[in-house]
Amino acid sequence: MDFDYNSTRPNLILAEYGRNVQNMVDYICTLPTKEERNRYAQVVIDMMGVLNPHLRDVSDFKHKLWDHLHIISDFKIDVDSPYPVPARDAIHKKPELLDYPQHAIRYKHYGHTVERMIEKALSMSAPENRERMALSIANFMKMAYMTWNKDTVQDEHIIQNLAELSNGKLVLPADTVLTKLDFKTPPPGSRTKSGTMAASSNTQKNNNQKNNGKKNLVKKKNGPKKGSYRK
Repeated sequence: MDFDYNSTRPNLILAEYGRNVQNMVDYICTLPTKEERNRYAQVVIDMMGVLNPHLRDVSDFKHKLWDHLHIISDFKIDVDSPYPVPARDAIHKKPELLDYPQHAIRYKHYGHTVERMIEKALSMSAPENRERMALSIANFMKMAYMTWNKDTVQDEHIIQNLAELSNGKLVLPADTVLTKLDFKTPPPGSRTKSGTMAASSNTQKNNNQKNNGKKNLVKKKNGPKKGSYRK
């Protein structure tokens, strides 16, 4: 007994239409006359539209169905299509490679942004603005160093790196105390979780206030309870 498994069959070209459509298209390619091929091809086109109703929302969906028919047949079907036959190269066209920026960064842990900030500081004409900008850059460099190295760093080391990156043009005093900036991003879902807890807490608080208000209103309407005395 011979078993027919999908693993032994040829691969489907467009899997969303299924094996039966693939077999029917292959059968149409074997028909001798073009009249028969045209008639059966129209039937398959109607069936493909039923199997994929979402294509009806696409503009000119009939054109797309005929393109799919040629693709399923591996461009071997010979029929009178109402639309031009798509080119094989246009269907399997490879995307163009993206041109990623390539920067020769001297210190990777500082990044290319620090080098651009240094260039901006060197372009400033006022010495006071240049000094303030240099101090801000040094503070940022310390934060970047602590972020990537997870270790302590001396301010003198940051000041020396700043001087090296600026070719000795941005030099801070040796006794400069840099600010330790902690930049910690919250873990995923913490904002949503805390926001949900705060919202639920506010809702519970409002409900309690409403319930207390209703109880006080009932007490005012009924008045104090009268005690019963036996004679």
